Amino acid sequence: MKNEVVVKGINVNYRKINQEDYISLTDIAKARNAKEPKDVVKSWLRSRATLEYLALWENFYNPNFKWDEIDPLLAQTGKNDFTMSPTRWIEEFNAIGITAKQGKNGGTYAHQDIAFKFASWISAEFEFYLIKEFQRLKIQEQQSLEWNAKRELAKLNYHIHTDAIKENLIVPTLTKSQINFVYASEADVLNVALFGKTAAEWRKENPILKGNIRDYASIEQLLVIANMESLNAYLIEQNITQSERLVQLNSMAKSQLRVLQQVNSKLLLTDEKINNN
Repeated sequence: MKNEVVVKGINVNYRKINQEDYISLTDIAKARNAKEPKDVVKSWLRSRATLEYLALWENFYNPNFKWDEIDPLLAQTGKNDFTMSPTRWIEEFNAIGITAKQGKNGGTYAHQDIAFKFASWISAEFEFYLIKEFQRLKIQEQQSLEWNAKRELAKLNYHIHTDAIKENLIVPTLTKSQINFVYASEADVLNVALFGKTAAEWRKENPILKGNIRDYASIEQLLVIANMESLNAYLIEQNITQSERLVQLNSMAKSQLRVLQQVNSKLLLTDEKINNN
């Protein structure tokens, strides 16, 4: 997946630096001058207001920033021969909010705080849509993190589930193929209880998709699967028949999904109210 967002038809790249989002000023500058974006960045850096903001940002986040040398620099702003470049800013003041690299995959990147400030200088409209795109991106990233966390939880509970099967349903007389069948059968108890179909039925319906049915589960479904594996492991240890366990697991799945979906709906309504105010 490319690390970029599209704003007003312009592909704006971003990258992670020390776990922070740095956005390409070079790409943002193309909204003003597509042929010479670096000149746009330099023009922005000549402004006293820009340098004052950058100095404040660096002084807040960067303990090695040369704050004492800022006043002489600011005194030069406004003069016809005053120039400033990202490289000079970085090298002379130990700045970390902006990075600059030559060659392939190079360009000038800045911490998102600074990038948004630059975007506002380009135009209020561009700043608005850039921020909106990054908000959308952060929501997607958070959802992905939550999905992965639930997937890992399901994997952990999977071991609890398989251990219960091994200790209570696998007997020494079973062949390898019979053992595999037992494990698959118990996995399908969960699949049928939650998804209403077995793994084989899902694969037949989705021949093009890679992975298995659980790889395409929602966050809510993954959380329910993790809970179902724990419950099924307990029921197996209590010698409850598979058909009886299926009924209980299905009831649990319906109940928990309904609660989780109601909670998510309320959260979405709350977010909408906050965004509209």
